[in-house]
Amino acid sequence: MTGERRIEGLSLKIGPLGEKDRLLTVLSEQEGITRLAVPGARKPSSSLAAAVPLTFLELQVGGRNGLGRVRQLKVLRSFNGLGKELETLAAAQALSEISMMLVPANDSIPGLLTTLLMHLERLETYSDSTESQIEKTLATSVQACIHLLALGGYGLPMQQCCRTGLSLNPPLGQWDWRCSLIPQEGFAIGSFPEASIELNPSELALLQRLPSATLPLRKDGNLLGPKDVWLRLLTVVESWANYHLVHSVRALSMLREVLITL
Repeated sequence: MTGERRIEGLSLKIGPLGEKDRLLTVLSEQEGITRLAVPGARKPSSSLAAAVPLTFLELQVGGRNGLGRVRQLKVLRSFNGLGKELETLAAAQALSEISMMLVPANDSIPGLLTTLLMHLERLETYSDSTESQIEKTLATSVQACIHLLALGGYGLPMQQCCRTGLSLNPPLGQWDWRCSLIPQEGFAIGSFPEASIELNPSELALLQRLPSATLPLRKDGNLLGPKDVWLRLLTVVESWANYHLVHSVRALSMLREVLITL
């Protein structure tokens, strides 16, 4: 692209560029992942110093060749509340990391930015470290990964056995029934040595509810499923993402380590 242009997007990553500038990685609906120079942003007094991660920005960008340069910026929405607790920060970093791996350079995935913003807003409401909020942080992270991976073309195949073609209808109450995740193929009914994890019927049924827009809640507003089950579902999305994306999602491992200790 040439000349001046305006971009509205979410800042995913900031790094140093030279002595005074920063390199900004931003996700927008119109351009996908874009990397931009932010002149003088490492100076605290700079008007461009507000280019920080997890901030939704309106950017005026110039430059005819090579790396675009941010001329002006306006903060439209800050997600700084995510940094109040380590678990919400780790969750946000995991979603940002996945998004950067999913979106092709100079291209876009319709709906991905909107979906990411929705889940970040949800996570920000859980930043008080009560037990129920920690569990919702975990569940939202799992659901958000499923949504983002599906939009990026790596949706979990949760409806059909990858080995037999039979429908995956979990027989609730049959506790000896198992379904195996084979990362390179999908879910298979039964136990297999190459599986990264096995799910029982209730775990699979809970997983199959996550492509919907909302978390699965009880009538009293509490989350369906205990924390240990949601940690198992986190293993599912982590195994699937780590196999299919260009490299492992390090922030998912960090999120797991944080949540296990809480």
